[in-house]
Amino acid sequence: MDSISKRISEIGVVPVIKLSHPERDAAPLAKALTAGGVPVAEVTFRAAGADIAIRAMKETCPDMIVGAGTVLTTAQIDKALEAGAQFIVTPGFDPELVAYCQKKNVPVFPGCTTPTDYHAALKFGLEVLKFFPAEQSGGLAKIKAMNAPFPMIKVMPTGGISLKNLKEYLASPVIAACGGSYMVTASLIEGQKWDEIISLCKQSVAIVKEARGV
Repeated sequence: MDSISKRISEIGVVPVIKLSHPERDAAPLAKALTAGGVPVAEVTFRAAGADIAIRAMKETCPDMIVGAGTVLTTAQIDKALEAGAQFIVTPGFDPELVAYCQKKNVPVFPGCTTPTDYHAALKFGLEVLKFFPAEQSGGLAKIKAMNAPFPMIKVMPTGGISLKNLKEYLASPVIAACGGSYMVTASLIEGQKWDEIISLCKQSVAIVKEARGV
């Protein structure tokens, strides 16, 4: 496992962020996540200005791990990397995008939920995959079932993860980290409720420690 993947796994949770006003919100959000003990973010390209957000977050909190999510094209990979992204997340398994990331020497976590996906990922030597959408694809039961033939693969489930089921997921050794937007919802960010975000992050960190017996 590469150093970025290891660090993400140590943190245990990855806020999945969509910013409508990156110029206004990226910097204070980075500070809030870091203050809450979750110095990592997946900034999705579902919103315009994702590269602006990535750059602002890295400039504000240089030690924070910031990556790009919902990446669909090589052009978006280039844009993300130019902004300072340290990892790439794709919603599905696209061999062209995976190969491009490996050529650029940047960790990539493609969305995989089937044996076919896992086989394809193995061919590229990938060790950590995004399991998306997690709950809708069978949740932890499906992840554990997939682990039987593919014990060498760790996953980062995203989709339907909340404070209510975070511990259950993290207690499984198959889970590298959990992605979620419950601590960075649109209403929290639009309302600039940084203290609430810090609180949710701290609660998440406590659950990570409890689930892993740290």
